[in-house]
Formats: sequence, C-alpha cells, structure tokens
Amino acid sequence: MLLPLVAMTSRVDWASFGSLVTSPSSRDALWLSLRTCTASTVVCLVLGVPLAVVLARTEFAGRDLLRALVLVPLVLPPVVGGIALLYTFGRRGLLGHSLEVAGLEIAFSTTAVVLAQSFVALPFLVISLEGALRTAGDRYETVAATLGATPTTVLRRVTLPLVLPALTSGTVLCFARALGEFGATITFAGSLQGVTRTLPLEIYLQRETDPDAAVALSLVLVLVAVVVIGFARRGARSL
Repeated sequence: MLLPLVAMTSRVDWASFGSLVTSPSSRDALWLSLRTCTASTVVCLVLGVPLAVVLARTEFAGRDLLRALVLVPLVLPPVVGGIALLYTFGRRGLLGHSLEVAGLEIAFSTTAVVLAQSFVALPFLVISLEGALRTAGDRYETVAATLGATPTTVLRRVTLPLVLPALTSGTVLCFARALGEFGATITFAGSLQGVTRTLPLEIYLQRETDPDAAVALSLVLVLVAVVVIGFARRGARSL
C-alpha cells in the first residue's frame, strides 16, 4: 500500500511544485472539491443518520431490501451511478424535465457534483452508524423513554452521544470518499472549470497535458485526505 505512494512522491518535481499546484485551474479545482465535499457530507448526515437509526432500531417489512438498496452504490461502478443520476435529474430524466420547467437545472452543475458525491458516500455513514447502534443496544434509550423523554430528545441526548465515535468516523469516511469521487461526477456533472471540475477530474485532465502537474496535484489530494483522517482519528480518541 505504501509503495505506490512512495513511487508517486519520487516523481514529484519539487522545484516547480509550488507553481504546479497554485495555477488558476488547480486552485479552482481544490476549492470546488472542498466546498462540494463539505456540502455532500452534510447531505449524508441529514439523510444517513435517520436512515441508520431506522435500520437499526425498527422492524418492518422490507427492511432487508432497503438495507440492500442503500448498499448498492458500494458495489456499482461509479460511472453507473452517474448514469442513473443523469437519467433521474438530467433534462430528459425522470425528475429532470419537471425540475427544468420549475427553473431548476441540476445536471452539469455544482449541485450535480454534490449529488454524485452524496450518492457514492452515503453508504459509508449508514454502515458505520448502523453497526454501532446495533452493538450499543437500546437499553439506555428505553430507560430515557420510560422517564418521559420524547423520541427527539432520546435521539439527541442519548442515541447520538452514545455512538458519537462511530458517527465521527462515518462522517470522515463520507468526506474522504466524496473527495476522491470521479466516475459519477464526470458522467453526471461533466468537467467545467470552477463549476464541476473537482480535483480528481483536474488530475485526470492534467495527466494528458502536464504529467508533472498531475503528480503534484495527486500528492496534494493525498495530503488533504491524510490531514482529514488524522483530525478525525484524534477527535474520535478524545471522545
């Protein structure tokens, strides 16, 4: 696992590293990636936390099917996910035409980048949180409910604090997965500088025209991922 990273680092043109990673296109790509990854992580939290609680704490017909559907993006090639999103939110998609009539164009926009990243990253949060909820059990929640706490209070004051390390880890996994997303993004959002061209897309394009810039940007992406994961691990240990 380390050998490819060492090999890549050995090919970095350190003399020109600063100029390679601070070009206008590189700055736009990095800034766009950070913004969209943050937004997609928030989307995953809003959708994934309730979904994980439902899967872990309730019994209903079709629960296994719902869990399987949530996990589908883990096994699908990202480009297939991009095609699915395109035929859902594209101009001729299932919902895209109605949204376009309402003045909302999603495909090939920054919103499309966020949706693509959320689509592939959501399962990581759901898996982490559902497993932690099942391991923790529901005895504390039951006690809180018998003492008169409302379901919202139980979730906010008991359930989430109980699994906070898993929630933190799942959130970081979402961010890291969104940061490296490529296939679904280029299929559903395209590659427009400053609008949809994230750092992985910029690296791919630079590989064809300027290999030195591609290697330098790849190293930046690795460093950002390491910093994010390092802060998450430190935060989880402090909890």
